[in-house]
This record gives sequence, C-alpha cells and structure tokens, in this order.
Amino acid sequence: MSEMKKDEIAEDQALMGDEGLEAEVMVDEMEALRAERDDMRDRFMRALADAENIRKRGERDRREAEQYGGSKLARDLLPVFDNLKRALDAAGDETREVAKGLIEGIELTMKELISVLGKHGVEPVVPEVGDRFDPLLHQAMFEAPVPGTQAGDIIQVMTEGFMLHDRLLRPAQVGVSSTPKS
Repeated sequence: MSEMKKDEIAEDQALMGDEGLEAEVMVDEMEALRAERDDMRDRFMRALADAENIRKRGERDRREAEQYGGSKLARDLLPVFDNLKRALDAAGDETREVAKGLIEGIELTMKELISVLGKHGVEPVVPEVGDRFDPLLHQAMFEAPVPGTQAGDIIQVMTEGFMLHDRLLRPAQVGVSSTPKS
C-alpha cells in the first residue's frame, strides 16, 4: 500500500480510538447523571414524606389544642364547684328557710357553672355509694372494713371527679371498703 493510504488508515484508527474513548466517557457520564437523578428523586420523595408528616402532626396538635386547651382553666374552676357544693350541703333546713334567696342564688350559680363546663366538654364523674371502685376514674382516700359490703365497693364519696372529653381531669375522691373481717 502506499504511504498515503497507510497514513489515512492510521488516522482513521486513531479517530476511532478517540471516538471509542469518547463513547466510554459519555456512558460513564450518563451513569453518573442517572445515579445523581435517582439520588435527587429519593431525597425529593423523603422531603415530601417529611412535609406530609409535619402537616399531619400540625393538624393533630391543632385538634388537641382546640379540644384540651382549656384543661388548666377547667381544673382551676373545680375548687369553685366544690365550694359551692359544700355551701349547699352545709345549709340545713333552718338555714334554707331563713336564707331562701341566698341558697337559690348559690344553686343557680352552680347550675350555670356546670352548664358552662359542659359546653366545653367537662362532664362530672359522680360515683354512688355501693359502686365498684375504678382506679381509672376514682382516687381512694381511705379504706375501711364495712359489714355488708365487698372489698372494692365505694362506701363514701368526698368529691366528684371530672372528665374533659375522654381524658380524666380530676378523679372522684372516694372511700373504699376493704375485705370485711369475719
């Protein structure tokens, strides 16, 4: 072959070698871009999931704040209820006749307080003597053996308890019967 032909073939082979290298470099770049794309997609999906979780948590916190936000105020008003109840319990028949207007005013105030608390989801827990003691709703203040009762029966109610929606705001304070002695 002529010298010129050999030079052309050598040039063609050199060009093909460069193109082969270029193609290999392009394939490597494509793989790197695909890996970067996959990493970005993964990070994007995680960011979306985090945003959704934050939105749900914020919604739950908002609902709880709306439902239970007044629990401190309600808890602070319970002694007012207790005092009004004690005032009514302390008034005997003679006092009721003499101070009929005052007693009626206390009763109306107590009814209004119960009504306002009820509007905000506060409901009384009123155990009766003879009911079973429930540690989720009652607080045992003392235990005493009482004939004719079973262990765990309520024998005295000192104060009423209160629930705020489904949460216990204050347990009812009760006396509980212990196993009667034979």
